[in-house]
Amino acid sequence: MSTQIDHLMNESRKFAPSAEFAAAAVASADLYESANANRDDFWATQARELLHWHTPFEQVLDWSNPPFATWFADGELNVAYNCLDRHVEAGNGDRTALLWEGENGDERQVTYAELTDEVSRVAHVLEDLGISVNDRVAIYLPMIPEAIVAMLAVARIGAVHSVVFGGFSADSLRARIDDAGAKVVITADGGYRKGKVSALKPAVDMALADRGNGVQETVENVLVVRRGGNEVEWQEGRDLWWHDVVPAASAAHTAKAFPAENPLFILYTSGTTGKPKGIVHTSGGYLTQAAFTHRNVFDLKPESDVYWCTADVGWITGHSYVTYGPLANGATQVIYEGTPDSPHPGRWWEIVEKYRVTTLYTAPTAIRSFMKIGRHIPQKFDLSSLRLLGSVGEPINPEAWMWYRSVIGADLAPIVDTWWQTETGAIMISALPGVTETKPGSAQVAVPGVAIEVVNEAGETVANGDGGLLVVTEPWPSMLRGIWGDPDRFVETYWEKFAAQGYYFAGDGARRDEDGDIWLLGRVDDVMNVSGHRLSTAEIESALVAHEATAEAAVVGASDEATGQAVVAFVCIKESHKDVLKDTDALVKNLRTWVGEQIGPIARPRDIYIVTELPKTRSGKIMRRLLRDVAEGREVGDTTTLADTMVMSTIQSKVTGKK
Repeated sequence: MSTQIDHLMNESRKFAPSAEFAAAAVASADLYESANANRDDFWATQARELLHWHTPFEQVLDWSNPPFATWFADGELNVAYNCLDRHVEAGNGDRTALLWEGENGDERQVTYAELTDEVSRVAHVLEDLGISVNDRVAIYLPMIPEAIVAMLAVARIGAVHSVVFGGFSADSLRARIDDAGAKVVITADGGYRKGKVSALKPAVDMALADRGNGVQETVENVLVVRRGGNEVEWQEGRDLWWHDVVPAASAAHTAKAFPAENPLFILYTSGTTGKPKGIVHTSGGYLTQAAFTHRNVFDLKPESDVYWCTADVGWITGHSYVTYGPLANGATQVIYEGTPDSPHPGRWWEIVEKYRVTTLYTAPTAIRSFMKIGRHIPQKFDLSSLRLLGSVGEPINPEAWMWYRSVIGADLAPIVDTWWQTETGAIMISALPGVTETKPGSAQVAVPGVAIEVVNEAGETVANGDGGLLVVTEPWPSMLRGIWGDPDRFVETYWEKFAAQGYYFAGDGARRDEDGDIWLLGRVDDVMNVSGHRLSTAEIESALVAHEATAEAAVVGASDEATGQAVVAFVCIKESHKDVLKDTDALVKNLRTWVGEQIGPIARPRDIYIVTELPKTRSGKIMRRLLRDVAEGREVGDTTTLADTMVMSTIQSKVTGKK
C-alpha cells in the first residue's frame, strides 16, 4: 500500500542553506567527522570548551555497568556558576539574560549580574531553611523570572529540584512532592492565564493537607512569590513570602563545586501504570549536551541573537532550552507568561516584533493553531528579525513546516525540526543550520556524537526506505540516570526490549528515507491495528492536514467489532474555509475520500468530527487519551492540565449528539 509518508519521503522538496547563512554558521560538517572518529574524545572536547570545571575530569564515560552510565564522573563543577557567575566574571554582567513579558503587559529585563545576585540571595534563603546537598525542592510556579531563579538557586547549593507544571492539579502535585520527598516547595499566589489569575498557592495547600495513607510529611517550608495578588491562606511558621526574605539575604554567595554525577533534577513524566516516572538527570553530562545542542542547533551568536523558546519550565524543553542551555551559553532570551492568543491572537508576533526575536523554538501544535486562524494575523507584524525557526514536541507535518517557513520565516529562515525526550535530556535528532539540506517533515539525522538507528522487532537495522522502531545504540552525555527510587522500572521501561543489543528504546516509530534521513511516526502506542494493518496516527493526521480546508487534526484508535480498531478523527477547519461548514456531511465525506486517496482505503476514518478546538495542555500538546475516551464512550479522564477545560465538554456533546 502506498502511504502518505512514503509519498512525502520521495518528494524532491529540499532546502539547502544559503551560502550567506552557511558561511557564518556556528556548526560545520567537521563536527560529524570529529564525533565519528572518536565519540568519547568528541564529548570530552565539548565539555571542556563549553563549561567551566572547578576540578577537571580525566574519565569521560564509564559504561561498565549498563544501562547505568556515568559521564565525567571524576570532574567537579557548579551548574549555576556555569550559567551565571562566569559570564559576569568575563565582563558580560550587563548583558541582558531575560526579557520577560507578562501576559497583562508588564515587563522586566534582567541582566546576568542581576540574575546572579538574585540566585545567590535565594541560595542563602534555601540554606537558611536547612536545604543542603541532594535535598529535594519542589517548584510550582508560573512563567516568571523567579521560576528560573529558583531552579538555579537549588542547583547552586547542590540540591535537586523537581519542577511541577503550574497546570497540574493538587493531586498531581502531591504525588510528585511525596515521591521526591521534597523539603521545601517554591510557589506563587497565582499567575496570569487568559486574562485571569490562575491560583497556585491553594493547590499547594491542598497537596500538603490530609496526608493520610501512611505518607510521611517531608515539606517544612513553602516559599511564596507574590504575582497574582489573589488572596491566599497562610500557615505561620511554614509559609514565607519571597519578597520578605529574598531581598534581605546577601547577594554574596560562593558557588561550590559538586561531582559531575551529582543529581541536578527530577522531572516527572507520565507512566503507563498511572504512576508518574521521576526521570533523574545529573549535572556534568546533561549541561554539556544541553549547551552543545543549544549552541549548534540554534546557531547561537550570543552577542546579537534574541532567542525565544516558548515552552514552560515545567517541561523538559523549558529545563534544557529555557534555563540551562541558553544561560550556559550566555544567551539573551525572551520569556512569556501567557498563552499565544491572549489578549489577542497576534500576541506572539507582537512580542517577536517588540524584542526583535531572531530565533523562535515552538511546538507544531502552536504552528497549526496559527495556520487555522490564518496568515493575515502574523502578517500584521514585522517578523523580519527572525533568522532561524525550530520545532519540538511531536512530528511536524510537511504542510505546517512549509507554512512556518513561508509565513513566519519569509522563505528565508532555516527550520530545525528536533526530536528528543524528557529521558534523553537534550536534542538527539535535528538538522544543523548552515550544514544540513532540510526536508519538510523530516527530523533528518542524529546530532554529532549521538548514535541513532531504526530497527525491526528483532533489533536489526532496517534498510533505507523502511520503517521500524527508533533506538539509541550508544550512551550519550545527557541521558537519564534512572527513575527516582526505582532502578528496576528504569531497566524494564527503557532497556529490556533490546537488552541483547544494549539499545535504549525510545518508544517511537520512525522510517528512514532513501537518503537515510529519519522521519518520526510518533509513539508506538499511537499505532492502530485496523483489520490487521498497522497504521500510524501521525500519518493519518498528516494526510488530513494536507487537505486545503484542514487546520489541525488529531486521530485516535477506537475499539471496533468488525476491524478490531477503527480510525476516529477530530478536525479543525481553517478560518479561511469556514464556508465548507455549511454542509458538514459533504465535508466529512470529502475528508474520508481524501485520506483514502492519500494513504489507502484501509486508512479512511470511520468517524470524523468537526470541532472548533482540540484538547491541549498549556504547552500545546494534544491530549489524545481524552479523545480516545470520547471515541470509545468512556468517562473522560482528568482534564485539569488542559489550557481550556471546557473543550472536552464541547467535543463530548458533539460526539454523543451525533450518535
